[in-house]
Amino acid sequence: MPENARALTDGAGALAPDLIRPAEDIFDFPAVIADLDQTARETTEAKALRAATVACLSVHRKAGMATIARGIAEHPFEAKPAVHAYAYLTDCLVRACFHVAIQHLHPARSAGTAEQISVVAVGGYGRAEMSPQSDVDLLFLTPWKITPWAESVIESMLYMLWDLRLKVGHASRTVNDCLRLGREDYTIRTALVEKRYLDGNAALAEDLRTRLRDELFKNTAADFIEAKLEERATRHRKQGGQRYVVEPNIKEGKGGLRDLQTLFWIAKYVHSVDDPADLVNLGVFRAEEYRYFERAQNFLWAARNQLHLVTGRAMDQLTFDLQVEVAERLGYVDRAGRRAVEHFMQDYFRHATRVGDLTRVFLTSLEATHIKRMPTLRGLFTRRKKVRQGFEVVQNRLSVQNETEFLADKLNILRLFDEALRTGYPLHPDATRMIVANLNLIDDTMRRDPEANKIFLNLLLKHREPSRALHRMKETGVLGAFLPEFQPIVAMMQFNMYHHYTVDEHTIVCMNVLERIERGELVEELPLSSRIMKAGVNRRVLYLALLLHDIGKGRPEDHSVLGARIARRIAPRLGLKPQECSTVEWLVRHHLLMSDMAQKRDVADPRTVRDFAKAVKTQKRLDLLLVLTSCDIMGVGPGVWNNWKAMLLRNLYRQTSEALSNGLEDVNREARESEAKRHLREALETWDKAALRQELSRHYGPYWQGLQTETQVVFAGLLVDLEDDEIRVDLKEDTDRDATRVCFAMADHPGIFARLAGSLALVGANVVDARTYTTKDGYATAVFWVQDADGAPYDSHRMDRLKAMIRKTLHGEVVTGDAMVQRDKIKKRERAFRHPTTIDFDNEGSDIYTIIEVDTRDRTGLIYDLARTLAASNIYIASAQIATYGAQAVDTFYVKDMFGLKIMGKGKLDTLDRKLRDAIERGANKAAEQ
Repeated sequence: MPENARALTDGAGALAPDLIRPAEDIFDFPAVIADLDQTARETTEAKALRAATVACLSVHRKAGMATIARGIAEHPFEAKPAVHAYAYLTDCLVRACFHVAIQHLHPARSAGTAEQISVVAVGGYGRAEMSPQSDVDLLFLTPWKITPWAESVIESMLYMLWDLRLKVGHASRTVNDCLRLGREDYTIRTALVEKRYLDGNAALAEDLRTRLRDELFKNTAADFIEAKLEERATRHRKQGGQRYVVEPNIKEGKGGLRDLQTLFWIAKYVHSVDDPADLVNLGVFRAEEYRYFERAQNFLWAARNQLHLVTGRAMDQLTFDLQVEVAERLGYVDRAGRRAVEHFMQDYFRHATRVGDLTRVFLTSLEATHIKRMPTLRGLFTRRKKVRQGFEVVQNRLSVQNETEFLADKLNILRLFDEALRTGYPLHPDATRMIVANLNLIDDTMRRDPEANKIFLNLLLKHREPSRALHRMKETGVLGAFLPEFQPIVAMMQFNMYHHYTVDEHTIVCMNVLERIERGELVEELPLSSRIMKAGVNRRVLYLALLLHDIGKGRPEDHSVLGARIARRIAPRLGLKPQECSTVEWLVRHHLLMSDMAQKRDVADPRTVRDFAKAVKTQKRLDLLLVLTSCDIMGVGPGVWNNWKAMLLRNLYRQTSEALSNGLEDVNREARESEAKRHLREALETWDKAALRQELSRHYGPYWQGLQTETQVVFAGLLVDLEDDEIRVDLKEDTDRDATRVCFAMADHPGIFARLAGSLALVGANVVDARTYTTKDGYATAVFWVQDADGAPYDSHRMDRLKAMIRKTLHGEVVTGDAMVQRDKIKKRERAFRHPTTIDFDNEGSDIYTIIEVDTRDRTGLIYDLARTLAASNIYIASAQIATYGAQAVDTFYVKDMFGLKIMGKGKLDTLDRKLRDAIERGANKAAEQ
C-alpha cells in the first residue's frame, strides 16, 4: 500500500486491498454519501444535521461490524482481510464525517479554502490494521496556523465521531509542528512513520511525507532504532520479561503483535518499505522467514480479533477464561487427550518464538550495515575466550567460518552450542539460520552416536549456565530433534492457574534454579539443598532427572509413569551407568512424592515418615529428591515457593533422614510423646508443679506428636481456668511458615472444626494447615495456620478484625452458612478450569486414623462444606492439610468415627463419598451462580 495512498476507498468506493467481505456489503460509500447529501438538503439546522448524520452512520456502522464479524466467524484465520475490513469501515466513517463537515456544516468560503486541511490516519489505523475495538488515531494537517474555519471542521468531525462511539485520538498540527515534535518525541515520530492520507489536501500530506524523509528520518536511523528497542525492552519487563507466561498479552507481550510492529516501524524508517515483504528483496529476510512473519502476524491478528469480539472491548490479555472461548471460535477441538485450549496456546507460543527469531535476524542485519550498534557483551571487561577452529566471532556473536565444512560433521551442530557456552558469546542469527535449515541432519545415527551424547551431557554438566544453551537449542528445534521425546512438550501449555510457564519453559527454569543452587546463590532460600549440593551428589543423575521430570506430560497416561519409561530409554543412550539409569528413572517416576507427602500428609504422624522412608530407601536418594523437588516447586513461577513449603519439606527431610540413619523402629508415637513432654517441662519450668502435672496429663497421645513446643505453651496458657462458656483465641504471625497461627481453646462439642473453619473463611483467611484435639477433661484445643488472599500472613493491624469476626461467628452473631454464600464465588477468569472431583479413603497411611483426601476445585467455602458434612456424619477431624495448586485444592483430613475408630466397611465409605460429593457439588453450584 503506497505511503501516500488515499483511504482504502477511492471516490467510487472501490476496494484497495482484499477485504473479508465485499466492500459494498460492509459500507456502500457512494450510496451513504448520497443519503447524507439528501438529508443535508432537507435539514437546515446544524445540530439537527449532525444528529441525523450520526444516526445514519450508526446504522451503517453497526451493519458493517456485523458483516465483518460474520466473515470472521466463517473464516476466522482470514485475519489480514479482516483487519483491513475494519480499517476500511473506519475510513468510510471518517471520510463521511469530513464530507458532511466541509460540504454542509462549514461550506468553504472559496474554492481554495477546502484544500487547507488534510485528514491523515496515524498509528495502527495508519497501517490499516484494526481490530474491532481499536483506537482511531487522526492527524489534522494544516499548512499554517489553524484557521477558525478549520477549527470548526475538526470540532464538528470529532463530535460526530465521538457520538458514533469511536475511540478517537487526534492532533491538529502544521507540517512544521510535526517535524519539531517528531524530533523531540519518539512516540510522535513513530506515529508519523505510519501515516496514511485519508481526505482533504493531498498535496499537504505529500509535503509532510517528503519533509519527514528529508529533514527528520534521514541520518537519524540509529537513534530511532535504539529508542524503539529500549521501548521494547521496557514493555517486555512490564509484561514479565517472559515469552512463555500462561496468560500472555497478545499485543504488548514478548513475541506479540507490538514486536512485529516494531520490526515494521524500523524497516519503514530505515529502508522506506511499505510492506514487510519488501525485506525479502532487500536480503534482510529469507523467503521462508518472511512466511514465518506472515503466519505469526496472521495468527496474532486472528486471536486479537476474537478477543475483541468476545469481550466487546479493547482486550489484549489472553486470560484463562478467554483462552477457552477464543480457541473454540478459531476452530480448535479436544484431541489426543488434551483440551482444545491447550492446542491453541501451544500454537500461540510457537508463533511467539518465531517472532523472537525474526527480531534477532532483523536486528543483526541492521548491525551488519552499521545502522545499529552491536550489542554490549556481558562482562565487557572480562577477557573473552578465543574460539576454536571452525568458529569465528561476527558482530560480537558466535558464527562458523565455512558452512559446508561445518555441516560435513553433523556433530558440529551440538558443538556450536557447547562453544557458545564455553566462550560466553551469543549465537549469530546466521548460525541459527543454518542450524534450523539443517535439522534433518540430526537423525537416529547421530542420536545413537556416543560422542554426540557425550557432547550433550557435557552441555548440562561442564558449563556455568546450561539452561541458556537448552533454551536456544529448544527454540532452534535442536533439543526436540536430538531428544524427540522432548518435542511434544515444546510450547505445551498447562491449562491451570498453578503453573506460570509452558512445560518446556518450566523445565528450563528448573534447570536454572539448580545452576543457581550450585553457584551458591540460593543459600538463604534453599539452605538444605545448597548444603547437599556443596557436599556433593551425582550431578549426572540430578541434571538429567530434572531435564526429564515432566517429559511425559500432555498424554492421557500419568506423566510420572510415562516419564519414567522415557527416562529408561534416554539415560542409557546418554551414557549413564546402569545404577545411574535406575536412579534417574526412580526420580522421574517419584518426582512428586516428596511434595505430595509434605503438603498432603501429616508429617507429625510417624506412619507418614516411615512410609516415605521405605519408598526412598537411601540417604542419597533422599538428598537427590529434595533438591529436585525444591527446583520443581521454585520453577513453577514467582511467589510459589514460600516458607510454608520450605518448612514442610525440611521437616519431612529431617525426620526421614533420622529414620534412615537410626532405623524405622525409632519412629514411633511413644518416643515422640516422651520427647514432647520433656520439652514442655523445660519451657514451663516456672509453673507450679501441680499445675504442670495437670497440663502434662490432660492431653492424649496425638496432641504431643502433632504440635511444636511453642504452640503447646500457648495452649497451656489458654486452658488455665478456662470456663465452660468461654472461648479463648490467640493469634500470632508465624514467620517460619509465612502464615498466621490461630489457636482456639473452648469447651468441646460436635462440629467444632467446621465452625472454626467457617469463621476463618468469612474473613477471607485461607486455611493451609489445621489440627484439633480434645483434652481428657472435655476441652477442645484447635490450631489453624492461615494466609490472606495473597498467600501471606496477616498484618498486625488486621489481627484485631480477624479476631473480632472469629468471635462473632463462634458466638452465633454471624450465621456462617448464610454469610458464606456471598463470599464463596468463583471469579470469572477461573471458571474455564475443569477439576473433576476425586475422593480417596486410606486406612493404611496412618496407624490410628482414616485419611480422606479430597481433590477438587478450590473455592473459599470448600473446607467449611467438607468439615460440616463430616461433622453431620459423626466423624471427628483430628487434623487437616490443605494444599492448593492454582484453582485446584487437595484437602486431606485425618479422621475417626464417633467411637474413636477408623472408618471401615465399603458401605460406610461409599455413603460418606456420596455425601462429600453432594456437598462439593451444591457449594460449587452456588458459587457459580454468584
